Amino acid sequence: MLTVCDRGPRLCDGLTRREVLHIGGLSALGLSMPALWCSRSAAAEGPVRPHHRARSCIILFLMGGPPQQSSWDPKPEAIDQVRGAFRPIATSVPGVQIAELMPRLATHMEKLCVLRAVQTNDNAHSSSGYYMMTGVPHAPPNTENANPGPPNNWPAMVGAIQRLRGGAGALPAGVRLPHRIFNTDGSVWPGQDAGFLGRNTDPWLLRCEPGSPNYRIDEFSLSAEVPLSRLESRHGLLSAIDHPLDVAERFGSLGQYDRQTQQAFGMLRSDRTRQAFDLQLERANVRARYGASPFGQSVLLARRLVEAGVSLIQVNWYRGPDEPPDNPCWDSHTDETARLRNVLVPPTDQAFSALLEDLDQRGMLEETLVVCMAEFGRTPRFNNRGGRDHWGHVFSVALAGGGVRGGQVYGASDRIGGYPKEGRVLPEELTATIFHLLGHDPHTEIHDPQGRPLAISRGQVIRAVL
Repeated sequence: MLTVCDRGPRLCDGLTRREVLHIGGLSALGLSMPALWCSRSAAAEGPVRPHHRARSCIILFLMGGPPQQSSWDPKPEAIDQVRGAFRPIATSVPGVQIAELMPRLATHMEKLCVLRAVQTNDNAHSSSGYYMMTGVPHAPPNTENANPGPPNNWPAMVGAIQRLRGGAGALPAGVRLPHRIFNTDGSVWPGQDAGFLGRNTDPWLLRCEPGSPNYRIDEFSLSAEVPLSRLESRHGLLSAIDHPLDVAERFGSLGQYDRQTQQAFGMLRSDRTRQAFDLQLERANVRARYGASPFGQSVLLARRLVEAGVSLIQVNWYRGPDEPPDNPCWDSHTDETARLRNVLVPPTDQAFSALLEDLDQRGMLEETLVVCMAEFGRTPRFNNRGGRDHWGHVFSVALAGGGVRGGQVYGASDRIGGYPKEGRVLPEELTATIFHLLGHDPHTEIHDPQGRPLAISRGQVIRAVL
């Protein structure tokens, strides 16, 4: 059995006085990058990965919960209050239909595998989201506005990959963008970081607005006041300051910080690495194909990061400041029909289909797993406000590439899309399948703060979709 030992939190927790002075010196030198690197330290001596189909994975997380009946699992024979306003359309796979708001994705059904009987049995955003992102049920379930921390501190998939794989040169293994997922009250969902693996294993969080004309990521940009020659001078000064430090400290937590600092300098000095984040380098027609929405440009950025060697990128549906409080993002409690038609589905259909086309044309789809998921689905029937409410009893997830067999539907919901009829999939089975496709046995062990060995997934691989 493959085992990865957690060496415990370093740098971000329990700093020595000399380390604090060292960090203060970095701030005085005008370097903010090491703060970001604080969250991406991982076991450089991690395990050798076995042979696998997928080198990378992109997770498209549609925060709020899309209605299964108006997306991947239409119910044309049901009554109006279940069926909704949108009819099913044919796809590139005979006999398989999806909702009419996704015409572009319909032409790529031969690349897709739709799981129509996913279930959390949890109707709260944050606790059901925790279950989907970690593969471990929240304790207790149905807990809205839950916060991170014990006992719900299992690492997210993107955090576990950060621990298992470390980074690709100057880049991390795990990245989240463009923001954390949070509720209306501002509380951050649990299950988005490295959990008990420690802050030094947290995946990167890139706070950005890729759809903005002024898009940039400050940590990866040299200001006009700091040309490369000046950066090199600062690097030399930092080395001179560090030289007298005691050898024992260099091989302890401060030594780890030195490596992070070197990596930060390496990123700032590397045009190739910094260019991975520069959407201006993409052709205008490619950017237009993904769409000008924040989600579309975030998906394009994810593709660029895959090309640069990042292992797992989670793209969260962006919750902007102008989102309506009664039905933000995909949380369509009111006026669902208009929200789906005018705001939600078209940019998703455009960006997701563009990603599939782009990866396929570049010869990357077979080695890049794409997962489109959310925390749950929506109730089978509309409420009296023309919307649907939270529903974790059955919903759909779409997979493509990376060793998944396309052109199929796995599992089925009942006639109203209320409960699984066959082929039920639990989140732990989904996480086990993702880890497996990325070349990591789901029984691979990580260790909690007490040193207890724990498998990265508690589920079984869904062999039928491979």
